[in-house]
Amino acid sequence: MSIAKKEYKRITVKSLMEMKMAGEKIAMLTAYDYTMAKIVDNAGIDIILVGDSASNVMAGYETTLPITLDNMIYHASSVVRAISRSLVVVDLPFGSYQGNSKQALDSAIRIMKESGGHAVKLEGGSEVAESISRILTAGIPVMGHLGLMPQSIYKFGTYTVRAKEEEEAKKLKEDAKLLEELGCFAIVLEKVPAKLAKEVAESLKIPVIGIGAGSGVDGQVLVTHDMLGMTHEFNPRFLRRYLDLYAEMTSAFHRYIDDVKSLDFPNEREQY
Repeated sequence: MSIAKKEYKRITVKSLMEMKMAGEKIAMLTAYDYTMAKIVDNAGIDIILVGDSASNVMAGYETTLPITLDNMIYHASSVVRAISRSLVVVDLPFGSYQGNSKQALDSAIRIMKESGGHAVKLEGGSEVAESISRILTAGIPVMGHLGLMPQSIYKFGTYTVRAKEEEEAKKLKEDAKLLEELGCFAIVLEKVPAKLAKEVAESLKIPVIGIGAGSGVDGQVLVTHDMLGMTHEFNPRFLRRYLDLYAEMTSAFHRYIDDVKSLDFPNEREQY
């Protein structure tokens, strides 16, 4: 059953709360550059995440850990210049907030001042509560992130589903409640059982955005390059590919190479 949607000229934290209350699902995608962000924003996406996944997608690193705060500000600045509607959320990268709440606040302020982003996102629950509280005192909106936390990959050693065991599921629920109480405006749940994610979403007043967390949450997020099929080696169960751009782009490049080498390009109409 479709839900009647309210038209928003600009998505804000308040808009997302209204969408949850109305039962309207929230659509979120990543972007790291001006051109992609322009297309995503014009399509009507509610939230653009400038994710630290840029470390993998744009720079080719194996993990999200190497990307720096300066890198994130560069990508976020490019995205902000492109948008007119979407809420832009920027990941705080690894090492910019863990264990030092003053550094966390400094990092968040730099992102807001230098990129023009609208909010920051960071991974963790009770372990980063002090950092979240300090950032919020500056009036900076914070999105939480629980479940699979890619910045902690070396701690867990695997990208498998999190919180399948009772003890970890209990902690996740407690952390989600804590993030809401601290003042986070939304939470991302990554790769957790659908039943648990639904339970968390129903227990909170703030929106819960899922990636590999089933349909019982308040919205969904995917990496744009994955859902467009630009990447082709990454095949998790939760990923739906809406295009196969890898194949289409490869075909276009082959045709271009053939046309150049055969002297078909440029033709008479394509030169001065």
